[in-house]
Amino acid sequence: MEPTQVRLTIPDSVDPTRLMGPADSLLRRIEEGFDVLIHVRGSKITVAGAVDEVERVTSVFSRLIQLVEAGQAPTADDVDLLVDQARHGAEVSGVGTGDVLLSHRGGAIRPKTVGQKRYVEAIRDNAVTFGVGPAGTGKTYLAMAMAVSALGRREVGRIVLARPVVEAGESLGYLPGTLQDKLDPYVRPLYDALFDLCDRDRANALIDDGAIEVAPLAFMRGRTFNDAFVILDEAQNTTPEQMKMFLTRLGFSSKFVITGDASQRDLTGEGGLESARRVLAGLDDVSFVDLDRNDIVRHTLVAQIVDAYARLESDATPVAATSDRKGGARG
Repeated sequence: MEPTQVRLTIPDSVDPTRLMGPADSLLRRIEEGFDVLIHVRGSKITVAGAVDEVERVTSVFSRLIQLVEAGQAPTADDVDLLVDQARHGAEVSGVGTGDVLLSHRGGAIRPKTVGQKRYVEAIRDNAVTFGVGPAGTGKTYLAMAMAVSALGRREVGRIVLARPVVEAGESLGYLPGTLQDKLDPYVRPLYDALFDLCDRDRANALIDDGAIEVAPLAFMRGRTFNDAFVILDEAQNTTPEQMKMFLTRLGFSSKFVITGDASQRDLTGEGGLESARRVLAGLDDVSFVDLDRNDIVRHTLVAQIVDAYARLESDATPVAATSDRKGGARG
């Protein structure tokens, strides 16, 4: 492929030091991620290499410039995420702005990928939103941030966090301790996200006052949630009957967010997520947002792990099909 060269101009409003990082650390991370030559002189960035590689690097620099112009200081994790998205053909522009919430540590919680942006917008615009995708895509964390933000703005009167409590064939009765002791292992990830967004004392006070309730899915039967932001996490482990029961708890002035990862399902047969997608398709005020490996914002190794397992499953499927068709695998 013929090499090409592109020259970018850093706007006067952008501090080159913030753009390139301390001692050009961010620039070096970009150089390591692509097979290109990058030369920076003053306000000019020159990128030379294969056309597709140059386009990817240009998209990364353009996004970083947008972040700095918005008053943000890009981190090494931000750059690694942008590089990974660009290398896998994901859109890296137009996201990361528009805060969902300021955490108690002063950090801004915002969508970092196109898929996450669609997810946040769907939650804002719909009464019921399904967020489906692999680990690390921010399904639960962003939903929790939206819930805490809505509670702070008095858009809802309370937050209800629910999870199915039976996984991998184990029931609560076989676990030691009180009912709360039995529930804690199941709802701990919800507490972790809550305490990351709110000061622990403040969060505990809201829980004690009933403004935030954490409960197993089985305890939802017979209730109606008005003026509430309700999150059902790990919904891949619900049955169709449980999902119907949960969705029909929706009351006035409420939002429901249902999150799940179909690849981590512990039950057999059709699950609640699959049945809901089939039954509710086309209904107004209900949105399904599918997140994928390009939306993973944890350690970059997480995306590689997801890819590795996806390849394994993809390779295994045709082998099994061939074995069934031929009467046995060939040696």
